[in-house]
Amino acid sequence: MTAPKSLSRTPPSAIAAPAIVSSLLAVQTRGVGFTDLTAEIAKFVADAGAREGAVTLFIRHTSASLTIQENADPSVLDDLKTALHRLAPENAGWTHEAEGPDDMPAHIKAMLTATSLQVPVLAGELSLGTWQAIYLIEHRARPHRREVVLQFIGSVG
Repeated sequence: MTAPKSLSRTPPSAIAAPAIVSSLLAVQTRGVGFTDLTAEIAKFVADAGAREGAVTLFIRHTSASLTIQENADPSVLDDLKTALHRLAPENAGWTHEAEGPDDMPAHIKAMLTATSLQVPVLAGELSLGTWQAIYLIEHRARPHRREVVLQFIGSVG
């Protein structure tokens, strides 16, 4: 059986001895919303001398998260905030309210999104699509200092 003509791919590339480069990114949020991390992640990739491999992001919190989403129309992010609020509203009778009415909804929103992301790096560049950006999502109402572990694994040079 032959592959459909609508598919194509580049030849595989291999890395003999990968490097691991790590950094900790501190992000001050302003409260509920999205913070675009794309430029900072691209700078990390460049500073690491990354050529081929993958960059992993891991947020060290349970009430904030990470996502890759559209970067062209800001109304997408507004609609995503609305959807997350509808899925986990405040004052819905949650039993865990130790840090306020937005605490348990923030944990649920973080569970529904992601605490880690992996983005391929090809020829020293993040392999994001044209309309994609990397965002930290703050689920709490008040500002927080968030930490994101960055790690590139692959070839450098």
